Amino acid sequence: MALVTTKEMFNKAFEGKYAIGAFNVNNMESIQAIAWACKANNSAVILQVSMSALKYAGPKYLRAMVEAAAEETGIDIALHLDHGPDFDSVKLCIDSGFTSVMFDGSHYDYEENVAKTAEVVEYAHSRGVVVEAELGVLAGVEDDVNVAEENATYTDPDQAADFVKRTSVDSLAIAIGTSHGAYKFKGEAKLDFARLESITAKLEAIGIHNFPIVLHGASSVDEEAVNTCNEFGGKLSGAKGVPAEILRKACSMAVCKINMDTDLRLAMTAAIRRSLAQKPENFDPRGYLKDARDWMQRLVDDKIKNVLGSADSMK
Repeated sequence: MALVTTKEMFNKAFEGKYAIGAFNVNNMESIQAIAWACKANNSAVILQVSMSALKYAGPKYLRAMVEAAAEETGIDIALHLDHGPDFDSVKLCIDSGFTSVMFDGSHYDYEENVAKTAEVVEYAHSRGVVVEAELGVLAGVEDDVNVAEENATYTDPDQAADFVKRTSVDSLAIAIGTSHGAYKFKGEAKLDFARLESITAKLEAIGIHNFPIVLHGASSVDEEAVNTCNEFGGKLSGAKGVPAEILRKACSMAVCKINMDTDLRLAMTAAIRRSLAQKPENFDPRGYLKDARDWMQRLVDDKIKNVLGSADSMK
């Protein structure tokens, strides 16, 4: 089964008031875990690759493994570039067979972000690839993305409508209170849902209907994984993510794609730490990597059922 774009996924998600999970992958185990959980739930999925993952595994290996997952499971899978920083990086992924790319021009001033995003859209659309862009700046640290809290800015609704109209992007990542990494909130966890609602209203007002919004930095930072990491030698004091009920509310509005990376990293690391500590005589990586794969699969299964609501989205 061939890889697909996110167009139909997002159309269904918007109408059904759920979101498609966008899970970051780095290796075979993470791809298998996500694909198998989605197969069990008859859920479409986005497997996304950061720039660090591209450097680690290479676009050809990653595409081949994701294509194998699509062929084995028969589910709809989009292969997506996460946080492409420039035209050359995006072009590399498009030319390597990715079906979706994100150009992150949020570090540029507004007009330059518009111009550079429009350039990416023109190249991608001419090759049948969809484009996600970002407006507003999320705080936090994840791979090559590192933004101090004082430099984070929420997305302006008027700019969002103007941006989508002028660039023709297919989806937009917005900043309404989430952040990258495992340390998302110091106090009460909350998102600016009024801003999200305003962005959708502004888009509707200029004739852009059912436009898919994306939430980055949306891992829940599951307590069990954090506690297991710490029990077996980790140091993750104060890690705090986005509660499931907040994400479910976002899904019921216009959020059609929710990015999760930190949760997968924590699950994998927790499983490996525990496995090596409990079986110190084991030096076969297939043992502890299987434990990691099993935990990640359970995690994705839980996200589909209790956060995203995307089960049976393949119907």
